[in-house]
Amino acid sequence: MMIKDILVHLDGGLGDEGRLAYAEMMASPTQAHLVGLFTNPLPDYASLVPIDGGVAAAGVLGALEDEARRQGDLIMQRLAERFSRLGVPNKIRRVDDTRAMLADCIAKEARWADLFIMTRPYRDGGKMEWDDLFEAVLFDSGRAIVSIPPGWRRNEAIRRILLCWRDTREASRAVAEAIPLIEASTQVMILAIDPEHETDDRSDDPTAEVARHLARHGARIDVKLLQSNGAGFSDLVMDQARRLSADLVVMGGYGHSRAREWMLGGATREMLEASEVPVLMAH
Repeated sequence: MMIKDILVHLDGGLGDEGRLAYAEMMASPTQAHLVGLFTNPLPDYASLVPIDGGVAAAGVLGALEDEARRQGDLIMQRLAERFSRLGVPNKIRRVDDTRAMLADCIAKEARWADLFIMTRPYRDGGKMEWDDLFEAVLFDSGRAIVSIPPGWRRNEAIRRILLCWRDTREASRAVAEAIPLIEASTQVMILAIDPEHETDDRSDDPTAEVARHLARHGARIDVKLLQSNGAGFSDLVMDQARRLSADLVVMGGYGHSRAREWMLGGATREMLEASEVPVLMAH
């Protein structure tokens, strides 16, 4: 298995260069095709124009849309120049739409890629910048997301992977999506926190079984079983990631319902708010 198509989110902001450099690093080993998906938000008439706004209000919003498209053209020119210097096959696609529609458009685009790369959501003190995009791709694309911390600049090859394992469908999906990266790694640590089915000989322990499965893919596997003892999930994971000097964390996304995790907190949201390293998630 190899990664041959990578889709990276671009919005014309300061984070574009970091995401693009990371995507190029992931694409280089197999000369995967790298697609930059530039999202250009347009004014939302339904939310901005009052019912009795009339022709004058529509004219103002028409001018705002024209300006948004013009700014999008300028950003596309900059992106085209940057993409001309990439060392992998590449293409830029552009989507102009209201913010309410962009997330669904991107989820559809992600369906024909092996990975989708974006900056991690749920950050900046609750500022909801592209949070809906993450959720749309995670739930509706059927593909994995690699979310990178804001300002991430360590773009060496992925060699050490921390795999957060629970005996769930979501964790299994994340493992399957990460197989090409696991096969190319030098070390994989499987971390099970509060494992539910631990046995003395591990002959029927799901954690041991997934370790054997990944070993057959040629990966060097270590297993770490931890009891949380009241510690937070993200704190435990980040501690192990630092000890391993992990380049990537792999885990399932939203093992409980999205609403329940939003209200009560959960592993997915904790990691996305706190992770210091890129995280690959699948649902």
